[in-house]
Amino acid sequence: MVHNIWLGLPGGSEWLIILLVVLLLFGGKKIPELMKGLGKGVKSFKEGVKEAKEEIEKEKED
Repeated sequence: MVHNIWLGLPGGSEWLIILLVVLLLFGGKKIPELMKGLGKGVKSFKEGVKEAKEEIEKEKED
């Protein structure tokens, strides 16, 4: 059995267990709302990282 040790992220069977727990906790109707919120959070994080990189590059040029 191969384990994903990169940053301690779960492997395939662990993801299945996590998804089942989420389904049990939130129910089928709440999952789309949860995923939408998660997607917005990821998008916001990526934009923040991009802005930070641009600021660093700008500082290097000066």
